[in-house]
Amino acid sequence: MSTSSQFLSRRSFGKAAAGLAAAAGVGSLGACSAGGGTASANTPLRIMAINHVWSQAIRRRLKEFESQVGRRVSMTLLTADQLSNSYNVKLNASGTDVDVMMIRALQDQLLFGRNGWLTDLTGLVKGEPGYDWPDFQDAPREVSVTGGKVLSVPVVTERPTLYYRKDLVESLGGPPRTLDHLMEMSLELADRDRKFFGFVGRGQRNGAVSQWSSFLYSFGGDFIVDGASGIGSPEAVAAYTYYGTLLARTGPPGATNMSLEQAMPVFAQGKAAFYVDADAIYSNFLDPKISTVGRTVGFAPFPAGPAGARPHNIPSWSLGINRFSLLRDEAWEFIRWASSPRMVAELQADGIPGARRSAWSDPRTLAAFPPELAATMRTNAKRGIGYDRPQVLQVGRSRDIVGRPLVAGILGERVAPVARDADAEFNDFLVRDNRHRES
Repeated sequence: MSTSSQFLSRRSFGKAAAGLAAAAGVGSLGACSAGGGTASANTPLRIMAINHVWSQAIRRRLKEFESQVGRRVSMTLLTADQLSNSYNVKLNASGTDVDVMMIRALQDQLLFGRNGWLTDLTGLVKGEPGYDWPDFQDAPREVSVTGGKVLSVPVVTERPTLYYRKDLVESLGGPPRTLDHLMEMSLELADRDRKFFGFVGRGQRNGAVSQWSSFLYSFGGDFIVDGASGIGSPEAVAAYTYYGTLLARTGPPGATNMSLEQAMPVFAQGKAAFYVDADAIYSNFLDPKISTVGRTVGFAPFPAGPAGARPHNIPSWSLGINRFSLLRDEAWEFIRWASSPRMVAELQADGIPGARRSAWSDPRTLAAFPPELAATMRTNAKRGIGYDRPQVLQVGRSRDIVGRPLVAGILGERVAPVARDADAEFNDFLVRDNRHRES
């Protein structure tokens, strides 16, 4: 089938969308009655996105889409902070000047969904056999659903990878497969007097939570258990203690101030044996302009803890449709094109990890990644859990609470009493958060 024949014409699409939506009980997309007005033929489809390799790659391909829909596309790329501020202003004002929104489903979707800012896509993603919604990986697909409705489509995924120095671990039997082995090797290889560290990782209170989540899951814990805080459980305390000890005894000084931007250069400059962080940043270690470890860096799956290896596998960025948009049919056409099996495979072949199973099972789409990394990504994706932070409305506040025992562990303080206090604070927070969610 030709590329163009995979998409309906604009006129027939509107009828198809209405039929699918009606069958799903969600109503036609079309123009939003709350916003009022209509769009002219000269009105561009407006996309707001993060300045990211995915959005840059899609922007280079926009002429293909414009020729299919017969409408000009305007794509604005912003920083994460700029994007959040723009959404806050536009959506609170029921603005119609954005159609497609690139969002962080784990950070934004619960709040946006509660506020009625996102269009329900359920009937569309599930009603078109050629789109193949079940082809999306389980974990990212589940995060796309809020209140039983599909409110976004994942386009970029991310997992934690254990970055390691091949030249240092070869004599130790290769990279660690368990967290116990990671601790042992990190302690053995660390030489802190000479400013060489066994392990480096994020330690900043809020920012460390997402990467620590894989340690939490692998110890058998979770952020929320049966609607209540899980961060005071024995499993969570063990995960806090482990991570704190790992950084306190084998990591660099000042680890509690380290976000991605501070931790990554430590490994890139050959000053640490191990580093756990997102697989999306791997190219930083292969670039000789910023890295000295390119020839020696290795990639391994997240090590197993007492509950097994349970890394996160998240949609770091997704696409949704502004409910107030006057071009919601065209907005869906864009999402369907940008997240189609063909496009996901094409982008993944360029090194941008997508969310479709078909892309991950096709060796051609993984050729852009180092073979060891490709195998690691596939393994972590199969084992992955679809969130790396508490699934609440006020995500930033929740991360501050959850991160407090992390900092205590890194500083060498007793974790249990701090975790007990944070657990009580998080329980109170969840009560308030649930009230807001239900109001």
